[in-house]
Amino acid sequence: MMYYLYELNHAALAPARALAEAGRRFFASPLNPLAETPFARNAGAALDLFERATRRYAKPEFGIDQIEIDGQPVGVSETVDWSRPFCRLLHFERSGAAVGADDPRLLIVAPLSGHYATLLRGTVRTMLADHDVYITDWTDARVVPVTRGRFDLDDYIDYLIAMIEHLGSDVHVMAVCQPSVPVLAAVARMAAEDSASVPASMTLMGGPIDARINPTAVNRLAESRPLDWFRHNVIVKVPFPHAGAMRDVYPGFLQLTGFMSMNLDRHLNAHKDLFNHLVEGDGDSAQAHKAFYDEYLSVMDLTAEFYLQTIKTVFMDYALARGVMTHRGRPVDPSLIKKTALMTIEGEQDDISGVGQTEAAQALCTGIPARAKTHYLQPGVGHYGVFNGSRFRSEIAPRIGAFIRKNRASRKKPRAR
Repeated sequence: MMYYLYELNHAALAPARALAEAGRRFFASPLNPLAETPFARNAGAALDLFERATRRYAKPEFGIDQIEIDGQPVGVSETVDWSRPFCRLLHFERSGAAVGADDPRLLIVAPLSGHYATLLRGTVRTMLADHDVYITDWTDARVVPVTRGRFDLDDYIDYLIAMIEHLGSDVHVMAVCQPSVPVLAAVARMAAEDSASVPASMTLMGGPIDARINPTAVNRLAESRPLDWFRHNVIVKVPFPHAGAMRDVYPGFLQLTGFMSMNLDRHLNAHKDLFNHLVEGDGDSAQAHKAFYDEYLSVMDLTAEFYLQTIKTVFMDYALARGVMTHRGRPVDPSLIKKTALMTIEGEQDDISGVGQTEAAQALCTGIPARAKTHYLQPGVGHYGVFNGSRFRSEIAPRIGAFIRKNRASRKKPRAR
């Protein structure tokens, strides 16, 4: 019923949203003699905010068609390299004289936690300068028909193993936030099976490897209620006419509500600033705000089974940290990883994954030689700053690049096709 009410509310506001957009255009039109008056600017800004606050934000595009390497423009084409119902593997293929033919192959595993993979657009653009970049593009559960089957945490790990094997050895894996646990589990399972495709390195960034350490509001919420509470209160069925109708999901609008409520004052102040920028005609500041929130407010649904299994495994049982995690009934043992170098990265002010939660992977991976392990704590950044922004570009990304090049695998084999 909750999802139907959400859809009804969106539909009911459609006429008002259309009128608001028409009014905004009217007050901003250069043909309107009142366009530069204080009244018109205030009215236009108010209508703009109303339209943005009530719209549904569609899945954004990466839109990376060119980067600069050593001062030279390099074209970028985005292609689908691998696909299954709940994920596509995107490849950002570079062309140009400045591109290194032997640049390391990098698989960026985007979080499946409510936002689209495009939230990592800045991460991709930064790493493209000296890496051959791939990224997981997880599919909104709302658009996957129920006939395509289930998707839980075990399936997620299966997907990761399949993608790593598809890319072949000498691939380097970067897990951003939520996928840190399944990436470590996938590599551990591959090591246990003595797979020839184990990645050369894995970089875990701001992830809840051991959520018992410095628990945050996210951790405390999961601890405060039994799993049945989540099942009965946040799991709903996708309504018609969506392609995934009748699938049980954790809807993106609930996840977004949680994200917003954690820093409500900051978001309210940001929108107040947007209003003032629009009134003052500060187009650059207003555009920067809109670009961020166009991305931040675009959310996707998660399958119920994935969400509930993740809550239980990661935030209730701490299964990986306690050495009791399993995948398809087989133990996940990080100590078996010997050929994959490990880097962990945390943000000093991270309010999603507390300091120490990601570093916990270092103690679990006892089979990796000390020379192939490193940890970095970035001062002055929160969760988002671990993988995006100026500190990421200038201080974190260069360290990741150096780590990857230091630990490039001597073994290489052709990619699976």
